[in-house]
Amino acid sequence: MTFTAADRIATMPPYFFAGLGERVAALTAAGVDVIRMDIGSPDLPPADFIVEALVDRVRKPGAHAYTAFGGTPAYRKAVAKYYGRRFGVELDPASQVVGLIGSKEGIFTLNQVLLNPGDLVLVPDPGYSTYSISARIAGAEVHCMPLLEENRFLPDFEVIPGPIARRAKVMWLNYPNNPTGAVADLDFFARAVDFARKHGLLIAHDTPYVDVCYGDYIAPSILQVPGAEDWAVEFNSASKAYNMAGWRLGMAVGNAQVLELIERYKSQKDTAHFEPVLHAGIAALTGDQTWVQDRNKIYEERIETILAGLAEMGLEPVRPRAALYTWTRLPDGVDDMAFANHLLTEAGVSVTPGSVFGEAGRGYIRMSICTPNERIVQAMERMISWMEKKET
Repeated sequence: MTFTAADRIATMPPYFFAGLGERVAALTAAGVDVIRMDIGSPDLPPADFIVEALVDRVRKPGAHAYTAFGGTPAYRKAVAKYYGRRFGVELDPASQVVGLIGSKEGIFTLNQVLLNPGDLVLVPDPGYSTYSISARIAGAEVHCMPLLEENRFLPDFEVIPGPIARRAKVMWLNYPNNPTGAVADLDFFARAVDFARKHGLLIAHDTPYVDVCYGDYIAPSILQVPGAEDWAVEFNSASKAYNMAGWRLGMAVGNAQVLELIERYKSQKDTAHFEPVLHAGIAALTGDQTWVQDRNKIYEERIETILAGLAEMGLEPVRPRAALYTWTRLPDGVDDMAFANHLLTEAGVSVTPGSVFGEAGRGYIRMSICTPNERIVQAMERMISWMEKKET
């Protein structure tokens, strides 16, 4: 008996990092020491008080039952408290906050609850693949908004064709940005809200790196724009902010009508979260935040190591002000896919080709900083030696 895939997923490409993980595992099994600088999975642990909150709660006899869909009332209140403290944004925990099993779940779900076949969604290019893949699963069309270096990797709303803007139902934004590390200010978000209001579309803002900032930069929330809660839903996550990627804890906030649809969908799809994880999330959101700044300084040291190494290779990386990546244009004529493939197999360093994130990412590479600095030093030494050999 042969089973065929449903039409909506028959042409879906495999997730790039799943395939890359298999390649790295095979090389490792063959004795190759691979330094992974591809995926943005924090290598540092959460603060001790977060882990202790989880462990303490796990030992409670009543902590192992089903929990409320969309997060416990206490977790929703903690999210609202975080938004009040961090951004000065007031949220109603009951109607403007929904807990997620990781923000990726919410990103996928939003497109399912809003888009019908034939609808149109605006996505950044380069950008996180789930924005477009989940839209296509819903039967929608995707229009890419190029993020160009000369525009500071911000979409230019003025060049979006009028018929496309009028048809669009959802526009995805992501700042601080993956993969480029670019940032957006409140003036940009105000223009985005004006664009949404003019064309009657929803802004879906994905902001998991909002607390991974460098120097004196502090990333804003789109909900700080007056009236944005009528036109936007913002996704956030404990994965990057609190080093809790494997805990799968996120949140969606903003437009109450859209959040009700997300929560309704989730009530049919999952059975909410493990309560001790929610309890630890509350500790993370409402507890001491100074450790996050100390963690960011560790990331900054790693960034400096990468930038120095890339400069020695004659490359000109974009210095990130936030997020977990460096974004670097390769020399003209160098194919990013081939570059990353040969670097992996010949030097044992794994980076992400920019074209994985869209056509506008072609010719770039993304390097993650989620690797200890001593390993990054080794990776840069390998890359320098490898490129010198290529040039001789």
